[in-house]
Amino acid sequence: MIGETAAFVRAVRVSGPGREFLPTPGEPVDLVLADGRILDIAPTGNLRPRGVVVDGDGGWLVPGLWDHHVHVVQWALSVGRIPLGSATSAREAAAIMGAAPFVDGLRIGVGFRDGLWADEPSLDLLDATTGDVPTYLVNADVHSVWLNSAAFRREGIEPPASGVLREEDAFEISRRINAVEPEIADRAVDRMARAAAARGVVGLVDLDMTWNDEPWQRRVARGFDALRVSYGTYPQHLDRAIAEGLRTGDPVRGASHDLVRVGPLKAITDGSLGTRTAACAHPYPDDVGNHGLLTIPPDELEQLMTRATAAGLECAIHAIGDVANAHALDAYARTGAVGTIEHAQLVAHADIPRFARLGVAASVQPEHALDDRDMTDAIWAEQSSQPYPLRALADSGANLRFGSDAPVAPLDPWAAMASAVFRTRDGRDAWQPHQRIDIDTAIAASTSGGSTAPAEIAPGALADLVIVDADPRTADERALRAMPVRTTLLAGRVTHTS
Repeated sequence: MIGETAAFVRAVRVSGPGREFLPTPGEPVDLVLADGRILDIAPTGNLRPRGVVVDGDGGWLVPGLWDHHVHVVQWALSVGRIPLGSATSAREAAAIMGAAPFVDGLRIGVGFRDGLWADEPSLDLLDATTGDVPTYLVNADVHSVWLNSAAFRREGIEPPASGVLREEDAFEISRRINAVEPEIADRAVDRMARAAAARGVVGLVDLDMTWNDEPWQRRVARGFDALRVSYGTYPQHLDRAIAEGLRTGDPVRGASHDLVRVGPLKAITDGSLGTRTAACAHPYPDDVGNHGLLTIPPDELEQLMTRATAAGLECAIHAIGDVANAHALDAYARTGAVGTIEHAQLVAHADIPRFARLGVAASVQPEHALDDRDMTDAIWAEQSSQPYPLRALADSGANLRFGSDAPVAPLDPWAAMASAVFRTRDGRDAWQPHQRIDIDTAIAASTSGGSTAPAEIAPGALADLVIVDADPRTADERALRAMPVRTTLLAGRVTHTS
């Protein structure tokens, strides 16, 4: 285990889980850290310093933060790709790509949102601006990719008139363009990890759509130790995972430390809101026959989850629409599997209490609610289920685990907390304010165990800690988003200091 050297954190005030057990809440305390855990806590001046001294200087201490849903390589590579979030039409997105430089003979753009565009993507439109340079535009939700003819030729795929591929076809394109040389990928992941630590992150769940076991073995062998990582396995690799004995919670094979561990089986059961493929009870506007789609039939999902559970793998089930969420909850009930529903963006009112009853955690991305608020109001206006039901899930006793789904949203837990607590940004009125949650729940949901089993600052707890400049519990929306992080400690070892 990394973190065996002693450390001493001086003069910090505790904010977040664990503060209620302190004899003088709000007053500065010192912490002794040893063997990767908190050994002792006492009012400042009552403990003898030992090991490396970290001066908190009256800052505020919270448990180390987690992002429970990240596509690690895709997020790490996105910083070198062409941003399309500002595009307000297909024509504008095509023009941006046509004027952009290309790298290694390709143009790759990311982050467009076409759900409310007045015009539609087409192969001819993109060809007119991009010519013979293979060009790829990845939707912000990653469930569709818009390609030009040169890109289709490069991939050996016959193009549709729209130039757009959706769902598994789009995922395959993402896998191909993300399959860079290991040295390039690993350097990008190292940069990503340092940036995450600078925002107080000590751990994440990696759900890259590939065989993740081998890359993480390689990264750990090369010295990766900046974050805790739990990495997922997809259905196409389930046989291999079972044959090789992967079990959730086991350290990655060959590692000299236990920071990187096997995670869940990840299964995608429906599409997305922006691509209009999330499986919903009511049809999409002006498309009477379109209720979205189930990408894994319910009986097949149950078989996958049964096999994974028998092999010692937890489950992480992607479900966005209310129909998909109902089927995922049914599968948990019938299989006895343990795990999460990823996203839970539209949930029938009767299904909300089932999360807690079944012990299924809701792995949610609060920033998506604000990214999607206008699309939700337009595209899901006729749906009768509750969109982004954070407060309803919390009140029912469900365990909330916050994430970003990076690159869909930036990997920043403070932004997720601000969106969950205030349901607004950029000065707009709060969206569906009845689904706001309190800051204590938001902080807890941003730790390793989630809102009902949060990491705590207490003797014996892991020494995964973050010192920030202001008390998150009293910060307004803008201050919470911009929270300055002074120091991040992983198992008592400093991974970031400002």
